[in-house]
Amino acid sequence: MGQVEILYTPFAAGALHLPNRFVMAPMTRNFSPGGLPSDGVAGYYRRRAEAEVGLIITEGVGVDHPAAVGRETMGGGASPVLHGDEALARWRSIVDGVHAAGGLIIPQLWHQGVIRVPGTGYHPDAPSARPSGIWGPTDKAMVSPDYLEQVRAPTAPLTDSEIGDLIAAFARSAANAKAVGFDGVALHGAHGYLIDSFLWRYTNVRDDRWGGGIAERARFAVELVRAIRAATAPDFPVIFRFSQWKLQDYDARNAETPAELEAMLAPLVDAGVDIFDASTRIFTAPAFDGSDMGLAGWARKLTGKPTIAVGGVGLSKDLQSSFAQPTVMTDNLALVADRMARGEFDLIAVGRALLMDAQWVRKMRDGGAVNPFRLEAYATLD
Repeated sequence: MGQVEILYTPFAAGALHLPNRFVMAPMTRNFSPGGLPSDGVAGYYRRRAEAEVGLIITEGVGVDHPAAVGRETMGGGASPVLHGDEALARWRSIVDGVHAAGGLIIPQLWHQGVIRVPGTGYHPDAPSARPSGIWGPTDKAMVSPDYLEQVRAPTAPLTDSEIGDLIAAFARSAANAKAVGFDGVALHGAHGYLIDSFLWRYTNVRDDRWGGGIAERARFAVELVRAIRAATAPDFPVIFRFSQWKLQDYDARNAETPAELEAMLAPLVDAGVDIFDASTRIFTAPAFDGSDMGLAGWARKLTGKPTIAVGGVGLSKDLQSSFAQPTVMTDNLALVADRMARGEFDLIAVGRALLMDAQWVRKMRDGGAVNPFRLEAYATLD
């Protein structure tokens, strides 16, 4: 295997012990009618575990809050939830299947927040959950005009009591995750969804304790992590996904400088985050001027915590470009391994390559031919 051997070595962070450095990235699948994961979802995750994916992070799973999931830019309408006896029984079966295959699996706890189209989802009458009642700027949004028309109208800002309810909803769902046997939880704090909408200054203009500078805007995320810690266990793994880019603006930045990034992430470390998942469209993209280090590298440098890098592994184009431009499968693992060996990050998340081929991790190690890129994979459950 040469220089990529590091990718197939074990990794441990607290109670989480992985056989290799590959993480299946969370990807919206929309195969859970009524919020209940289908039999196809169970097989989909089990096949990746059988093929030696080190850690599976599930698609976004709606937390126990009525406005958690609805229609959004990726379609929506069939996202799973992590509450209710039937949903929890389905997840318990999925977890058992992954464990029987020798894998590890963690749910990504999700609340769409400002991205949810008002009046949609399993509870269409639920009011929107927006920190300041605003969707954000629309002049750079990579979404359809039809969608923008449905979300651009301001709504009532969240009250302090409603914010408390949201924190409690995440904690309940984390406790449910532990109860059904998941190996930890991952929080979706990226891309403009609920947690990220508190972090970003263009969607959080509050002047109370939930707003202000970047450290103050992180308070909601910090309180979520603390509540999850209290609802689970001191050693229950917590992964936090964050990003600079948003659906509202691909060039957005929560942190303009390393110092601002540290101000945002350090309180999360104190609250109990074990691993940071730095979501970028291309994992090699420099995070700040004056350095070629990516966002995951800066998170690791500033916090001392393990990090996951993601973006463009195994394919020639980023996600958005792949819908419109010729895209092929590619082997860029030597570049991944080089950056990992330099200490930039500890784990590498793979998304679309694992949609194309459940056996991708094993084939890349053994030299097998991987399945070609195909757009249909985005809408199927193979």
